[in-house]
Amino acid sequence: MQKAIQYKDVNLSYQVFGNGNPVVLIHGVAEDGNVWQEQVAALQKTFKLVVIDLPGSGRSAANGHFAMEDLADAVHAVLAAEVIAQAVLIGHSMGGYVLLAFAEKYPAQVNAFGLFHSSAFADDGEKMKTREKNVQFILKNGTEAFLQQSTPTLFSEWSKKNDPSIAVELIERYKNFSPDSLAAYQQAMKVRPDRTALFKRFVKPVLFIIGRYDNAIPFADSLKQCHLPVFSYIHILEDSGHMGLLEETEKSNAILQNFLHDVYLENK
Repeated sequence: MQKAIQYKDVNLSYQVFGNGNPVVLIHGVAEDGNVWQEQVAALQKTFKLVVIDLPGSGRSAANGHFAMEDLADAVHAVLAAEVIAQAVLIGHSMGGYVLLAFAEKYPAQVNAFGLFHSSAFADDGEKMKTREKNVQFILKNGTEAFLQQSTPTLFSEWSKKNDPSIAVELIERYKNFSPDSLAAYQQAMKVRPDRTALFKRFVKPVLFIIGRYDNAIPFADSLKQCHLPVFSYIHILEDSGHMGLLEETEKSNAILQNFLHDVYLENK
């Protein structure tokens, strides 16, 4: 079901699927909630899924607030509208940065969370320079040109060989993404803080889904952080880059299904 609320004077859009224990799916940069459609199909029979279009993405209007903390507040507003006191949050890429900010601000509302090709580390100096170059490129050349350049690097060679259309379809889906929002997200990710200390304070389960060939979240960095939480569920997608939800869909869905069942079974 498509829904919307007014948040900071603009439309904030989200979808709700299924019934049961609540799970919030948070998309990454240059995406919207529809990137989760395969996961929705697999999980909606068992869980209540809240799939948000972050401000500036999909059907949600931009409101000028793109810091991870601001985006976390938008998620909080949706949960309040749905009268959800606690949920499991799953974030892909930038969505993981958003959920970490949410878990830091609203820890009592988080039953567990999952970082799907994401990280609690801040950008290092080199990555910050890359973000700034991305901003300048996007503002000069537009979204489609940026996606033509960047999207193929998100997929493993195995994925591109076995499904040559996979990157092309993703570019086509999001080529009209607002360049202003895309640039603002890049700036916000560049200045986000390190949140690895959160792992030590958070005593509930944390899921890591890691791509062996992820160029955006390097495999070595994922291994450095995944043992920090008290309770870690660690899964490596051996044939994926940064888009395992599309590259190894069935395996990703099974990982999510098992993690969510374990979390809610423990809470009974």
